[in-house]
Amino acid sequence: MDLTVLYRGPLASCDYDCPYCPFAKRRDSTAQLRADRAALHRFAAWATERTDDRLSLLFTPWGEGLVRSWYRRTLAELSHLPHIRRVAIQTNLSCRTDWLDTADRDTLALWCTFHPGQTPYDRFLGKCRDLAERGVRFSVGVVGLPEHLPAARRLREDLPDHVYLWVNAAEGHTYEDAEAEEWTALDPLFPYSRTPHASAGLPCRTGESVVSVDGDGTVRRCHFVRAELGNLYDGTYRDALRPRPCPLAVCDCHIGYVHLETLPLYDVFAGGVLERIPAMRHESTQVTFLSSPRDAVRQ
Repeated sequence: MDLTVLYRGPLASCDYDCPYCPFAKRRDSTAQLRADRAALHRFAAWATERTDDRLSLLFTPWGEGLVRSWYRRTLAELSHLPHIRRVAIQTNLSCRTDWLDTADRDTLALWCTFHPGQTPYDRFLGKCRDLAERGVRFSVGVVGLPEHLPAARRLREDLPDHVYLWVNAAEGHTYEDAEAEEWTALDPLFPYSRTPHASAGLPCRTGESVVSVDGDGTVRRCHFVRAELGNLYDGTYRDALRPRPCPLAVCDCHIGYVHLETLPLYDVFAGGVLERIPAMRHESTQVTFLSSPRDAVRQ
């Protein structure tokens, strides 16, 4: 079975203080960090033992995982397992990078976010260039707030050409057409993020080939639907896997709507869905990105 798992353990602490994030500068207690480490090790042990499945793993912690040694070590170890197709994590890239030399860089990938005001621009850019020199697969993005536009433009100019710069629409912010065009000039796929996607009753891969798992092993179809499918560790979730429509009115987060079958994003991000890296070219297929989600076509 091919299965994509989004893992989110109890970790909620972050070393940044972003005003748009409810987990900014939150600190976990020693007991909470121990619980998170134990939960991660349990999940990694499960993934290691699932040799009859082909797994793709995305770690989406509320806090910053890579400043914790157990995340760095776990991702590196999982990347070497032959039945794991991809292991990726969302990160602010404040961590050290030398640990990546111990990982299989054909399997491991990073989804990196630049937060202006939280780290010096040159420091972040230096980390990105370091990743490129190490041969690490990664994407880079920003939250599309008006005050972030100059930094985003500078990033697009300074990043290697092959690195995809994505833009997340800021929650609660309405984009007039002229403003949206400025962001789309940097990220041709920004129109997918600009407005929430109507999803009620539409087919979605979550709950069938994609699931969300928390630190206790509770399996849900995705992070945004609270109904439980079973537990990862007793295997009860497996009988619940099947095609099912989305029960929510809208889906407004990339890690959710990328799995909607009514959108072409599995083609757009072929081979890079978890790390948010578009497949610009294939041997037989080219994906063309235009200004509207309806214009993303296969040629």
